[in-house]
Amino acid sequence: MKPLKIFLCDLTYDTTTLSTEAFPLNIGYIASYTKQLFGDDVEISLFKYIEKLENALETSTPDIIGFSNYAWNRNISTEMSKIFLQKNPNGLVVWGGPNFPQDYPSQINFVKKLPLDIYVPIEGEFGFSNIVRKALNIKSKEKFRNEMLTEAIPGCISKLNDGKIETLFSNDRLKNLDEIQSPYLTGILDEFFDGRLSPMLQTNRGCPFSCTFCVDGSTTVSQVNQFSTSRVDDELQYISKKVTSNMHSLLISDLNFGMYPKDQEVCSSIQNIQNETNFPRYVKVTSGKNRPDKISEAIKKLGDTTSMTLSVQSLNQQVLANIKRHNISSEKLIALSPTLREQGLQTVSEIILGLPGETYETILDTIRDILRANIDEIYIYTMMLLDGSELNTPKERNKWNFNTKFRILPRDFVKLKNGKVVLEIEEVVVGSNTLSFDEYVEVRLLALMVLITQITPSFQALFKFMKQYEIETFDLLFKMLKNIHLATPNLQKLFNDFKQSTIEELWNSKEEIETFYQDPKEYQKLLDGNAGQNLLFYYHASCVSECMIDFTNFVLETTSDLLEEKNIPNYQDEFSSISEYCLGICHNIFGDDRMETNPEFPIKYDIVNWLKIKDTSLKSFPFPENTRVTYKLTSEQFKELQDYLSIYGNNKVGRSQVIKIMNTKFLWRTPIII
Repeated sequence: MKPLKIFLCDLTYDTTTLSTEAFPLNIGYIASYTKQLFGDDVEISLFKYIEKLENALETSTPDIIGFSNYAWNRNISTEMSKIFLQKNPNGLVVWGGPNFPQDYPSQINFVKKLPLDIYVPIEGEFGFSNIVRKALNIKSKEKFRNEMLTEAIPGCISKLNDGKIETLFSNDRLKNLDEIQSPYLTGILDEFFDGRLSPMLQTNRGCPFSCTFCVDGSTTVSQVNQFSTSRVDDELQYISKKVTSNMHSLLISDLNFGMYPKDQEVCSSIQNIQNETNFPRYVKVTSGKNRPDKISEAIKKLGDTTSMTLSVQSLNQQVLANIKRHNISSEKLIALSPTLREQGLQTVSEIILGLPGETYETILDTIRDILRANIDEIYIYTMMLLDGSELNTPKERNKWNFNTKFRILPRDFVKLKNGKVVLEIEEVVVGSNTLSFDEYVEVRLLALMVLITQITPSFQALFKFMKQYEIETFDLLFKMLKNIHLATPNLQKLFNDFKQSTIEELWNSKEEIETFYQDPKEYQKLLDGNAGQNLLFYYHASCVSECMIDFTNFVLETTSDLLEEKNIPNYQDEFSSISEYCLGICHNIFGDDRMETNPEFPIKYDIVNWLKIKDTSLKSFPFPENTRVTYKLTSEQFKELQDYLSIYGNNKVGRSQVIKIMNTKFLWRTPIII
């Protein structure tokens, strides 16, 4: 059949706010490779937004529809596959992506129960091109589906007409990635420069590590293959010319950015474009897990527009062995943090709660050690059991005796035109034979406190001051955790609501969630932001926009108690200046009147310059008497925040996305001497 009509879909939800902000680069590669092989014999349309696909299927149906399969869009791909087959019973449904079981029996069950005909595992260009090649040799639309499913296709898992599922796996991967024409340079992705989606760049594929919780831990993708530097340069230039004025972010999808020599060149190219166009203002990367010296050299070129990820997941050696993370040097990553801070680089670390063998004590030890490393941002996530990960195989699940529950993936829900409510649902570990559920809930509340304090730059002054008197940040946060009853009523409510939401978001089965939210009254709770949120980011945004002064005062009062307990003499003047600094920096961040409400304080010490000098006393940085300081936002900061709010929405849900996406260094006020 020529031309063969193809829809390729990498769907995101945008019911209340945009859920996944990335360009559909994945299906862009598939489309580009298919077009270069078959030219005008194929007609390809790309889809990111659910409503656009719904509308397209009402007016025209393709011969083949393809869906990317990730944890965040599996159920919507399922429903849209069903709708497609109702409209075109002779059409073919193809899926591909990493959200696919590792063990063979689970793979067969996966394919059997879903409305798909062919699954393309690993990288999709090879398998999908084989599907198209066969399809082009079929002449009858009425017999198309039947003839496509008479036998297996190389690089695919096929559900054949006789009910059998046959696999012709191939470990062949494109080693020279430049063989794929650029979906940017060919214009295939032009429609997605819409002021909502963030451009995504890929410079290599593959991951040499074998972490069992990750879908990229498989040996089939352990070889790292690369695009050429000149190709990446050309794409960067193209993106910088096409991007809309309200878009400030660039995403890099590499799994270990900075580990390889070519990454230095990529950073130099981005730096040159930043100097020419002021884009991107924020570069989101996942840093490599080894060779931190090389990573820091690359990241340093991007300055404060990016951050270096020092993800450890756990610092307990037995837990790391349990998840096969022994080939990553967590100690070296953490040891690098002080050097990075001296270079002015932002650092981020991630911890996973619920890993096999983790206990309440070991997770607290990891949090304590990460805080000691003075990381800028610390995220403590609940472990998901992903379909493509080794940890989600029957063998591993039985081994660790996980206590699992189900919850809605944040913001991933929609009511389709046919009235069906579709939600994405994840299975998470909330306990095991070494961690109780009550311990899980308490650590989640601590995770919220860690997130708020670490991502608020003014608290770095407080932490440095505390260090002078040998008071640890962990001790401060743990004392806050155990003394919530001493906080203001508003703050107590925020903490208690978070804790209750942490419990109430968990369900015993996927089916319970799906049935419950078909009720219009319950679905309205999702629309109103009262359910279905990333609780850490949602309550963080609530704190920053509604009770940040209360939270700051709670931090300061708890610190004062710790100082008194240690009988620290003559600290009051320094502590007073730092307290006012903390309150000034975080004042009225999201208010419409934030440019007019600029707090002003007398100040005795030069905190800004003191923070730049390692191991010094604040008393060594006095200001002249009667010095005053005001805390302001620049017009550039105001515009950048407004641009993000225009994309995601100026409400609790939207603000939670904004805080997650934007470079938080640009969020806070700056002290200015009057």
